[in-house]
Parts: sequence; C-alpha cells; structure tokens
Amino acid sequence: MYKRQAYAGARRRYGADLCESVVERLEHELGIIDRMGFAAYFLVVRDIVARSPRICGRGSGAASLVAYCLSITNVCPIRHNLYFERFLNPGRTDPPDIDIDFAWDERDAVLADVLARHGAHAAMVCSHIGFQPRMAIRETARVFGLAEGEIGRVSRRLPWFWRAVGAGEDLLQRLKGLPELGGIDFPQPWPRIVGIAQRLIGVPRHIAVHPGGVVITPEPVAAYVPVQPAAKGVPVIQWEKEGAEAGGLVKIDLLGNRSLGVIRDALANLRRNGIAFDEAHWDPEEDPATRARLARGETMGCFYIESPATRLLQQKTGVGDFEHLVIHSSIIRPAANALIREYVRRLRGGAWQPAHPLLADVLAETYGIMVYQEDVSRAAVALAGFSDVDADGLRKVMAKKDRARRLEDYRQRFAAGARARGLSAAQIAAVWKMMLSFAGYSFCKPHSASYARVSFQAAYLKTHFAAEFMAAVISNQGGFYSTFAYVSEARRMGLTVRPPDVNRSAVRWQGRGRALRVGWLSLKALGVRTRERIVAARRQRPYIDIGDFLERVRPDDEEARALVHAGAFDGLHPGVSRAALLWEVARWQGGRQRRSAAPELFGRRPRPQPPDLPPETEIARLRRAFAVLGFLCDRHPMTLYAGAPALRGVVKAAALAQHAGRQVRAAGLLITAKVVHTRRGEPMEFVTFEDETGLVETTFFPAAYRRFCTLLDRSRPLLLEGRVEEDFGAHTLTVGRVAPLAAGAGA
Repeated sequence: MYKRQAYAGARRRYGADLCESVVERLEHELGIIDRMGFAAYFLVVRDIVARSPRICGRGSGAASLVAYCLSITNVCPIRHNLYFERFLNPGRTDPPDIDIDFAWDERDAVLADVLARHGAHAAMVCSHIGFQPRMAIRETARVFGLAEGEIGRVSRRLPWFWRAVGAGEDLLQRLKGLPELGGIDFPQPWPRIVGIAQRLIGVPRHIAVHPGGVVITPEPVAAYVPVQPAAKGVPVIQWEKEGAEAGGLVKIDLLGNRSLGVIRDALANLRRNGIAFDEAHWDPEEDPATRARLARGETMGCFYIESPATRLLQQKTGVGDFEHLVIHSSIIRPAANALIREYVRRLRGGAWQPAHPLLADVLAETYGIMVYQEDVSRAAVALAGFSDVDADGLRKVMAKKDRARRLEDYRQRFAAGARARGLSAAQIAAVWKMMLSFAGYSFCKPHSASYARVSFQAAYLKTHFAAEFMAAVISNQGGFYSTFAYVSEARRMGLTVRPPDVNRSAVRWQGRGRALRVGWLSLKALGVRTRERIVAARRQRPYIDIGDFLERVRPDDEEARALVHAGAFDGLHPGVSRAALLWEVARWQGGRQRRSAAPELFGRRPRPQPPDLPPETEIARLRRAFAVLGFLCDRHPMTLYAGAPALRGVVKAAALAQHAGRQVRAAGLLITAKVVHTRRGEPMEFVTFEDETGLVETTFFPAAYRRFCTLLDRSRPLLLEGRVEEDFGAHTLTVGRVAPLAAGAGA
C-alpha cells in the first residue's frame, strides 16, 4: 500500500511520466524502508500530516524522496542533492524520527487528535528537568522564607545560560563575580542559600512533557514503558527521548511553528482583500525581488533568518539564492564563528584549497568548509576509512553534552585512519578542528533546506505584500523581536500604522494596500471576551458614539480607559480631547452603578455635556498611548528626544555606514540582545538598538559589558559611543561607553 501511495505522490510532484532518476531513487528508498520495517511508520506520519493544510517536515527525514512524495516534507531531495542515508541506512541500529512542524496555534489540536485516535497505543515523551542555577537559588530562597521581591532582586539578574559550576568551584564567588550582579552584596542567609543551591544543581526536579515527541506502538504503550498522566492531561512515558530510542520506540516529533501561522494568516488576509493567490504553483525561490531582499539582509519577520547574526551574514555575502540560504541556515551555530568569516572570504572570491584532496568533492558546494552534520560523517569515511555506522556515531557524539570521553576515542581512531591515508598531522588537526565546530547544536542539510523553504515564503510575502505580511507577523505574537520592533520595521518599509478603531479593528492586525490596522490583541488590558464582544456587537451595527459602545460592549473600567488612551474612539469623536472621553467613561461607570441600585422611572436622562477640562499636552497623550500599546502608531519614540542637547552630533542609524573606521556617538532603544562567552569564559554581548531611521548592531566586548551591562534595558533610550566597524560591507558599532539619554524639550 505505501509503495502505491508513494508512486501516486511522485506523479503529483513530478508529472505522470516519471524520469529515471526519480524511479531509481524511489525504488532504492522503498527497498531500504521495507527491509528495515518502517513502512507502517511512514503511513502513520502521512495520516497525521494529511489532516493539516500547512506543515513543514524537517530534520533528516526531509532527505527522503518517499517522504516528499507522501507530502510529509516539502523540499525535493533530488533537486537539492539531499543525502537519504543520513536519515536511514541498513547499518543504523536506532530508529529514525521524523519532525513535523504545524502552525503554532494548531499543534495542540493535532496532538489531541493523534492521542485520541490511537488511544492507549500513543503517549508523549517526557523530559527530565533538573535544577539549574537560577531555579536552585529561587527554590532554596523560598524555603528560607525570603520574600519574592528580595529573591527576584538576585534571580532576575542572573543570566539564563551560563557555564556550569565545576568541581571544587564556589557558586557564591561565581555570583559575586558576575557583572550583572554588580552592586549586590550577599548578607546572611544568602551564603547558606547559595551553598545549598549549589548542591542541588543537576539534581532531577520533575518530569515535564517533551515539546512534541510522540510514540505510537503496536501494543498499548504501557506494555513497553511506564506511563503516567502529565499535569496538562496527556499520557507521558517516563523515559526521555534518548531512552525511548534506546528502547526501540519510534518517535514522531509534532511541533509548533509560529511562521507557519504567519504565512497562513498573510495569505488569508490577501484573500479577504480580494487578491487571488495561486499557492499550488508558488515558487518563491525563483523570485528576483525576494532574492534581492535576502541579499540585503532585510529580513526582519522572516522565519529563521531575522536574527542579527543571520541578517549580518546575508549582508556580508550579498547573495540571496536558495542554495546559499540553506548553507547560511546551518553555518550559524555557536562554535563556528571563525569558519563563518572564512566562508564569507571564500564566497566573495578569496583563494582556497580543500583541507585535503579527498575532501574536494565532499565539501565542494560549501567552499571546502564543513557546514552540515553529514559533512562530519562523510569526511570521516573519506579521510579515515570509517564505516557509515561509525561515521554516524561520530556525528551523534559531537552533539552530546557528556561527549568528552567518547569523543577522545573517536579522535584517536580518526587520526589513526587519516594517517594511514597519508594525511599530515597539520591536516588532521585542521579537519578535526572543523569537526569540533559542530559541538552543541547543528543542522543537517535536509533540515536547513526545509527551513529555507519557509524562509523564502516569508521573504516573498514581505517583498510583495508587506502590509498583510507584517500584520500576520505581529498577530502571531512571536518571532525574534517585540511588537514594538516590528511596528518600527513596518514604518521603515513605508507602511502607515493606523491606530485601533472600535468600528474598524479586528482582534488580529489587518493589512491592506500600504497600511496596517492595529488589532485588539495589542491592547494588553483588553480581555479575550471583551475583544470578541467588540467585534460581535459591531457586526449587528456600527457604534455611533462612545456611549453606545459602552452600553453594548460593557468593558470594565481599566479596559475602557485603555481604549481611550489607545485612540480607539478618535474616529467617533474627531477633535474631542481624550480627557473628555475619559469623563464619559467615568459618567457611564457611575450611571451603571446607579442603574443597578435603582431603575430609571422616566426613561434615560439627557446626556450631560462634559465640563471644561484642562487641555492635554501632546507628550502626555503619547505617553499614555505608549503605556497601553507598547508602541506609537504615527512616530518612533526617539523623535520625542529631538531637542535633547546630548543628541547634538549624534549619527543616525541610516548614516552609520558613512563613518566606517571612526569614533561616533549614536542613540537608540534596545530591541534585542544576546550574551555569549569568550574562549576564556568572559561574558560579552551583542545588542541591537534602533532609532527612527534604522537598526544599529553593536558589540559590547568583556570590558564594556562588565562596566555597562546594568544599564542595558528596554525602558529608556541610551546614548552610545564607539567605533564603526566594517566587515565585508556590513557595519557594526563596537561600544566603549553608554549613558542614559536625557529627555528632550518635548519629552
């Protein structure tokens, strides 16, 4: 049955007359799948994805032509030269797993459906949660009876990710040495708290549900592994994914992806606007305008390629085709910084030779640099004579946290095999160093290709339907940046951001033409039911004034005030001050209380006119709008500081490239940041700021980070001093000094 369905899918993908390469690849894969007993696995996964209109099959499974023909994945493995044996080969002893992304807000329904249909034969995989430093300190401090405020004063300033405490190392001394905790002393009982917390680090705390791992078994799951109900109500096995794989259980990962929701909503918005869109024949990878946007790194909001590091890489390379985007999606990894720079140099025409002639074909498409997980395996086979099984074992151990002992054994075997094939000690060291760049997380090429497909779809929509796309990005409330940053990006693209309006806004943001309309979900004070009542009551008839709205929707006091401050009634009452509208809210609230105490005997009283109220200053109005929305619709907050004396001589973000190699002063609001550690273990930070003209990517090296890290927050603009650096056409600011920016005359 699965063979018949695979061939039917192949004809849908490639046409009725299948070429020889497709038939040969299909027969090769079908034979391996059949011999290894995984045919039913493919059919189960196909049954799951068939119930969802939009998925992203990823991981090594995307290298399978059978999976592509069964619509489990969306990237052609023949066209993109994806290596099936990375996913499944006769020597593989552990079962494969297929990762499927669904729209983030549809995933729970998919999981519920799978668990309901398979009953006792399905359960989710668990995660064993151990105490981490932050958690251990918080839990211990609670036992000591400390107030939440006092605990938070310390725990909130701890970095989320930091080097593990080594044997014989004192956690309290580590805390005192953290720049983020500068100025905090640790009186009793903190030394005792930290001492106990140190002993808890790594100790199991509880079992959690894996983000999406599901096992489906021929017999009830409890016949293979202990099962317990999780707090969220789903059955969960007591083994983690490694234990499940070792026990022979086949896992399917059903995960949520916000960008699939973004693409879905943008296309739905287009259709509501009367724009026909033929998704069946959509090939965004071939669109020149989309490629040009990618080459410029203008990808905020685009799945997986919107981080500062990836945008800078796109700018440095200046290429936007699919093949290079697949490389870029994989080469951005923590241990590969040196390789990234060498990759850019080679891509831009720099001379290079492979580390050894035997690697020339293996790494030809990536300029002689290991980019994908399977490059490790293929290099081990080519240079050291590893079998496919041993090479795959080396690849796997690279990603393990406890890899040191086993990795040394592999290193010795690799060196011995490479020496036997004539490699010099220097060549062996160079190749092994490249392999070590895969420590921690890294991707295989099929995974990167699957992600790049979604990235291209997002970039295409941003290029050709900017309003609909940005509305969908903000409505899905995810991504790398905040709503504030995405609103700024929309304005930089020339879009008009229209304020919420009781007669026009929907729950989600809407785009049309060159304008966005704020959705009710951006008013955090509005409850979900109130948002729905606003839209439902309006379907019956439009609101005629604020009184009509209040009577029909009946928001609470906080909600009504937030609507006023956001400008939601300005369309009904043009020219009326918001102070007068707040008076109407207060009058209505008072009248509602009186009506609940005693009914009106002679009908509604005439509506009184508001008294003379003091005029509201523009800055006060903008501050209140910002407080309820988190952004300003018609301007960037930095414009309010235009009169600040400290801004004289400041270089705007859009002009930064003109000052390469010079010391400058810049100013902006922090929108995202990432702390990393140098080889010596010192913290440093990459921070993105923005002003009204663009983004400023900055670097705080350890000395600057230690001195200024406590000033870096999103609550206020900062004045930056530093040197503009240029690297392959991309510009950043190396910061040497930071100061809060004093308000201007208008702010």
